[in-house]
Amino acid sequence: MFKRLLSPTFFIALFLLVYLGYTLAQAEGDPRVFATLGGGFQNGLPLDESNQGYDGQFAYFIALDPNPEALTGKLDIPAYRYQRILYPLVARLLGLGQATLIPWTLVLVNVLAHVGATALLEKWLIAQKMSRWYALTYAFWAGLAMPVRGNLTEPLCYALVVAAFWAQQKDRQGWAAGFLGLALFAKETALFFLAAQVAAAIFSRNWKRAALFASPLLPFALFQLYLYRVFGTVGLTSGGFMATGFEIIPYMGLWRVAEINLTVFIVFCVMFLPMVVLPDLWALAASLKRLWGRDFSPLVWTLAANAAIIPFTPYSTFREPFGMIRFIDGLILATILFGTHIRSKRVLNYALFWCAALALVVRS
Repeated sequence: MFKRLLSPTFFIALFLLVYLGYTLAQAEGDPRVFATLGGGFQNGLPLDESNQGYDGQFAYFIALDPNPEALTGKLDIPAYRYQRILYPLVARLLGLGQATLIPWTLVLVNVLAHVGATALLEKWLIAQKMSRWYALTYAFWAGLAMPVRGNLTEPLCYALVVAAFWAQQKDRQGWAAGFLGLALFAKETALFFLAAQVAAAIFSRNWKRAALFASPLLPFALFQLYLYRVFGTVGLTSGGFMATGFEIIPYMGLWRVAEINLTVFIVFCVMFLPMVVLPDLWALAASLKRLWGRDFSPLVWTLAANAAIIPFTPYSTFREPFGMIRFIDGLILATILFGTHIRSKRVLNYALFWCAALALVVRS
């Protein structure tokens, strides 16, 4: 029985229990430590340059009171932050709207989401007759495990994406479309997974399925119009405070670091070439080769869609290592799904090396 208990799900649950417990103890039991609160914002600029906080603070403030008027001075780019409404709303619901409970439910939602997603991915791998241990890559990828500690939206978003593929494996296409639609409201990067499903259906001439997976785009588009009406802009932008636009020249976001500091650029190259650039180039080549061979599986399109955006990543994302690590979450999951689809243990084994990034982030 103990042997059956040992699994990626068990180990990530144990890691989170220890790490979150240690963090909480260091903060003398104050759960707001997970939100990394700053000193507030005005016109998109921090009121206190030395205390800007981090992205989790925005989910915390929205969960406390989702009324847009109550968020004045608390969000750096209001529409961009507010479009990720699902995670704070779920935490608020579980916390019964109580300010004392919400800091706890924010971390609880993410723990359940990440551990649950790992368990579902294990089941998906087993159903595909692959080792459940390949779920370790997802479980211990820094861009998914560390956001649990930071009240960030990635764990819930990608848990819903994993749930969508699990449902699709069971031939529950409606559930799959619904999960991806919900994921859009957790983090907009779920668009790449939804677009992949639509493309796969179109190229397979399955118009009914294409319409089904395109349907979540309507409520998302209406919500963007709501954001425009309330905040004056849509939420689909390249980032928050000090964000730069998407690049036109591939990987220019990384090269721009050299314009600022050559030493930092070299360090970033040592880190990002094996972690981001080379895997992305492989993903582009591998997915295009399969598409050229008329393999229009959603898993192939998923890798292609998530790999295609990486070369145009903004400089503002490349210059922040943890931000870049979070940005490629979709590529990590897509690689696991694709490796399983083509029955390549080599791909899945190499993907395990991504787990090493967790040590770097925890240390920092």
